[in-house]
Amino acid sequence: MISSLPRRLLAEFLGTALLVAVVVGSGIAAEQLSPDDVGLQLLENSMATVFGLAALILMFGPVSGAHFNPVVSLADWFLGRRAGKGLSLAEVGAYVVAQVAGGIGGALLANVMFDVDQAISTKDRATGGHLVAEIVATAGLVALIFALVRSDRGALAAPAVGGYIGAAYWFTSSTSFANPAVTIGRVFSDTFAGIAPGSVAPFILAQLVGLVVGVLLILVLYPGAGDKADDVVVPHP
Repeated sequence: MISSLPRRLLAEFLGTALLVAVVVGSGIAAEQLSPDDVGLQLLENSMATVFGLAALILMFGPVSGAHFNPVVSLADWFLGRRAGKGLSLAEVGAYVVAQVAGGIGGALLANVMFDVDQAISTKDRATGGHLVAEIVATAGLVALIFALVRSDRGALAAPAVGGYIGAAYWFTSSTSFANPAVTIGRVFSDTFAGIAPGSVAPFILAQLVGLVVGVLLILVLYPGAGDKADDVVVPHP
């Protein structure tokens, strides 16, 4: 049975909301538990994200594909459009709205759970190195997802994507946002994982550049990836 669009949008909203709640909430917990050790804070934050993201992909993937990311939805539409696979452009728009709304809701929820004031982040992140890092992180994420799907290994997406993002926390200077919806959501918490509004547009632009790079890589390495667009991020009806 094909999942109806409202069910898929609910899955994308909840999945993105819980993902941001994991990222922001674990960041707040890390600040409280390890106030004098930033490295340990990042380790705690990244480990929670690895396991949380993998679990969320398993939970919501069979309904919506578990995109949780406008970049992934855009790549799905672009690569699948010629083969008549994947999302339509209208569905991409609906997915993006659900993802962004979920991202904001997840940050607000994390603030509530930890009794943190609802506030806009003041953490500026838009340096040249951070933007290059976002291009790298996003391109790698897109390439990984479509490589798995094209080679019929989509069932491995949960641990593979979770592991990649966890690693990218450490090998990129930006700590691998790689997701416009998560970037916007993290504006709404002035805590460890937050990002100031002035850094959002440069980050999203870098992520879109990363999307283009990732798609180009897939077109070269896996030319038939668009034929499997219905199975992104994980196989779903």
